Amino acid sequence: MGYIISGIQQVGIGVKDVYEAWKWYRHYFGVNVPVFDEEAVAALMLPYTGGQARARHAVLALNMQGGGGFEIWKHTQHPPQYPSFEVMLGDTGIYAVKIKCFNIQKTYDFYRKNNLHILSEIVLNPNRESHFWVKDPYNNIFQIVESKNWFQKTGKLTGGVYGVLIGTTHIEKTTDLFQNILHYDQVVYNKTDIFGDFKSLPGGQHPFNRVLLRHSAPRVGAFSRLLGATEIELVQTFERQSNKIFHNRFWGECGFIHLCFDVNGIDDLKNRCHTEGYTFTVDSANSFDMGEAAGRFAYIEDADGTLIEFVETHKVPIMKKLGWYLNLKNRNPEKSLPKWMLQAMGLNRVKD
Repeated sequence: MGYIISGIQQVGIGVKDVYEAWKWYRHYFGVNVPVFDEEAVAALMLPYTGGQARARHAVLALNMQGGGGFEIWKHTQHPPQYPSFEVMLGDTGIYAVKIKCFNIQKTYDFYRKNNLHILSEIVLNPNRESHFWVKDPYNNIFQIVESKNWFQKTGKLTGGVYGVLIGTTHIEKTTDLFQNILHYDQVVYNKTDIFGDFKSLPGGQHPFNRVLLRHSAPRVGAFSRLLGATEIELVQTFERQSNKIFHNRFWGECGFIHLCFDVNGIDDLKNRCHTEGYTFTVDSANSFDMGEAAGRFAYIEDADGTLIEFVETHKVPIMKKLGWYLNLKNRNPEKSLPKWMLQAMGLNRVKD
């Protein structure tokens, strides 16, 4: 049967205060439904945590209008650090997270009214699509983009994660990774220029090679309806030496940690990655308990060391108050969960 990529499950975001950051993200990005809230020791991430198991606190939260979630993550014994340099467009790693919205002007006006750190006016990408850039209080940059792909409407201006912008020094190889392994087969554009919509970003005034990738076929799998369509944008600079955003820092420190895909058939995916030259650097091998959820997870690196995580979900809470947890192991892996069942997860939402 092979493997299934059901969508972007979440992006990891390292912070210094999980609950403070989550409250901000709930208010402005609507990620108010927790999948798990757990303090534990990250014992399997030794290649990225200095060879030592590190205690951490993590919350995985979703926006029930659709899109990927936020895994909000904090080291609890090791003081998390920010980069020692100003991160600039073209530095390697996840530079920005794309958040989808219903109406770009209404979202822009709401953020401006609430005094968010907006980095640009509403601008156009090379495909003439409107977006703008905003920075959270923790120095992370988000690209707000319009979308017509939604799971449901609950009255919020935005959905969850719609994609990421990744800096790379190997744009052709990284494009091949996302096309051939992760099924982003549609090249929306591949251009080299000085781009007007980049000019308000640190380092964005120079020429870049820029590739936007989407998937032509709808995703399938248990959570595909909720996670929805996504896009990946790759950026390479030519006029300076790129810095690695996580240089001399541990996985889980401040910033965008990893890009995580919800998958099924992880053994077949492991074989495909190995064939293409991407070995699993971390593999939980069996079902790994994440408090209220469980699954198998693994990591690969792109050509610049950017971390891509795969999670095969085995157990997920539907209605925690009633003790309803869904076992996914014996389901048809291509079939989405019923809409009513996914909607029931929204009953776990945190109300401010």
